[in-house]
Amino acid sequence: MTETATGTDWQSWQQSWDRQQEWYMPDREERFRVMLDMVEAVVGPEPRVLDLACGTGSITDRLLTRFPRASSTGVDLDPALLAIARGTFDGDDRVTFVTADLKDPAWPGKLPHTSYDAVLTATALHWLHSEPLAALYGQLGQLVREGGVFMNADHMIDTDTPRINAAERAQRHAAMDRARADGALDWAQWWALAAKDPVLAAPTAERFRIYGEHADGDMPSPRWHAGTLREAGFGEARTVWASPSDSLVLAVK
Repeated sequence: MTETATGTDWQSWQQSWDRQQEWYMPDREERFRVMLDMVEAVVGPEPRVLDLACGTGSITDRLLTRFPRASSTGVDLDPALLAIARGTFDGDDRVTFVTADLKDPAWPGKLPHTSYDAVLTATALHWLHSEPLAALYGQLGQLVREGGVFMNADHMIDTDTPRINAAERAQRHAAMDRARADGALDWAQWWALAAKDPVLAAPTAERFRIYGEHADGDMPSPRWHAGTLREAGFGEARTVWASPSDSLVLAVK
């Protein structure tokens, strides 16, 4: 079911979010594929998953398409993206959504389960600075069951390679400019449309009150993520996929 009593076509909003995100990350589907490959490899095809900072539920959507017997708990604070997620998955008893602030130490208490086979997140935790992110990783070390996995696919900057970073950024932004000329929506344009929607206008206004305009996190390197996850109680952690700008770090409890 993608349409509710409001008459809102939630599936269209879900798809438009995906297209907007792909403007920034044309390899977005590849990182999701590798993420789910590793879920299956480590914990099997029927996992209980925590979709961390879930947004519209992009990971949950791909998870349940590939693994119909999986279940997902999506957690986020963004009221507009959660509205799209809840509308998209309305009536699907495999999915639960929770409103919570990941910077609140008590947020795990809002979850329906005390442990998960896999905790998955993508392009979200760069909103956090290193100190609260390390604290979050410590909490995830308690939420992931023994033998379970955590995966984070995000912008991770290696400051030891400034020339490579500059070249990659210039090339990526040139490609984005070409896509914009062909009609792709950027972040600001997408949110401007949401702000005009009768159903999403109020939660969009609340979203900007909570978050502001832009992320201000630190975006530390993959080495930092892997090391911090090991310190949080994970036995192994390393990069399992990378693009020139992003990395997918996997940690096994």
